[in-house]
Amino acid sequence: MAKPGSVTGWQVPNEERARLLQRFPPRYENVVADHVTLRVGANSSTPLPRQVEAQLVGRTDDGASLEALVVELDGTTDRPDGSTYHITWSLGPGRKARESNDVLRDRGWEPLDRPIPIELEPARF
Repeated sequence: MAKPGSVTGWQVPNEERARLLQRFPPRYENVVADHVTLRVGANSSTPLPRQVEAQLVGRTDDGASLEALVVELDGTTDRPDGSTYHITWSLGPGRKARESNDVLRDRGWEPLDRPIPIELEPARF
């Protein structure tokens, strides 16, 4: 796990999170559903990201114990590090949120029927 304060990205506000959890009931018992990562390895002088236009555009599930929603930020799902913008949605026992990157890379994702606009707030966590 990354050290607290070393990750920058966007937090899903509590009201938005509650709305999305109703729309996408988690499949696994450990519900994460709280942020989109931009950068790991940030420090206190790393600026927060800017405000973005965000929408959910896809979903992935490895069928075993990891589920994530794909997020498009300002027209792209491509994170600068080569991975895919996403919200780790839910996990089964023993799984880690960072494994969403592997599932997205190895299995890809399915598009939603239509994009769903969401609110995100720049944050450090």
